[in-house]
Parts: sequence; structure tokens; C-alpha cells
Amino acid sequence: MQSIPCEGCGRITPSYDIVNYKSVDQGYKQLCSQCFNTEMARLYRLDDFEHLKFEPFRLTDCTGKNHEFHFQTRLFGTGVTLDAIELCNGLPGGYEFQVIGHPEDDLLALLGRLIEKMRRGLAVKHLDEDNFGLQIADHQIVRGRIECDVDNDDRMPLLVIDGKEIIWQEMGRMLKIGSLLAKA
Repeated sequence: MQSIPCEGCGRITPSYDIVNYKSVDQGYKQLCSQCFNTEMARLYRLDDFEHLKFEPFRLTDCTGKNHEFHFQTRLFGTGVTLDAIELCNGLPGGYEFQVIGHPEDDLLALLGRLIEKMRRGLAVKHLDEDNFGLQIADHQIVRGRIECDVDNDDRMPLLVIDGKEIIWQEMGRMLKIGSLLAKA
């Protein structure tokens, strides 16, 4: 896992928890989420905002596999996000979940909403694997997120479904097979 020193507090911070922050008077700085939130609270005069750091949390999916999530709290003036990020080999990958609230909201209540969202997301599998590889599950609904495949020179979309990275061509293959099976 790559770590970076925060230019606000000096703490060595995992790269996924660093924000590239630009201020008019100080230029660009790399800040940990806590220093970033402190800066945002000062900027938006949110004197009562308290940055809470949550410990990693494990949840089990519907197949019995454990997933460890790390949490980030980000204040963005008119709102606050709480993200749950699964790390793969020390880097963000796999499942990600997010809830958005107001800066005045109780962050523990927001965490409760996030954990419930995580449980619902882990309770359903959208892909099955058989002799022909990955296939869209019987319910024919696929949920995930779209990212960019930085390893592909064409920067093709990369899908993350059931916590697995699916390249664009693989998704096309699954859709084609699903279409053929539906016609049969």
C-alpha cells in the first residue's frame, strides 16, 4: 500500500485517504481526510463539525466471503459523505458504498445507514460462474459501478460488479450469451 505524508499534520496516510486540495492563498496541498475536513469546516464556518474516524469493519457476502471495509468521511461544504471502501492488495478495489448527509447530521447515524446499505449490497450476487465463465445471474439484473480501465491504452470502461473488476469486453460477452440464452 502506498502511503503519503499529509502536508497538514505530517501523518503518513494511505494514498486512498489523501485529497489533493487547492486553496487560493496556498496552492495545492495533499491533505489527509481529517485535515481536509478541518479546512472545509473552517471555510464553511461549520464550527460544530466533528471528524470521526471509524475502524475497519468486516461484513460477509451472500456466498460466505468476508470483506473488510475502510471508512472515509469527507466534508464538502453543503454535505458530508461517508464512504466504505474495500481494499484489494492495499488499494481501493472491490466493493465501494457511499451515503451522503448534512454536515449537522449525527455521523454515527450516517454510519448505521451506510452499514445497512452495505448489507443489502452484499446480500445479492449479480454474476454466477459456470463452465463458460462469468454469467449474468438468473434474475437478469446487474448492479455495479463504472470506472476507467487505466491499464487499457484506450481507457475503456471498467465495471466493478459483485466486487470484481469486469473489463468492457467481458461484459459484452456476458450480454451476448445472455441474449442467446433468452432466445433459446
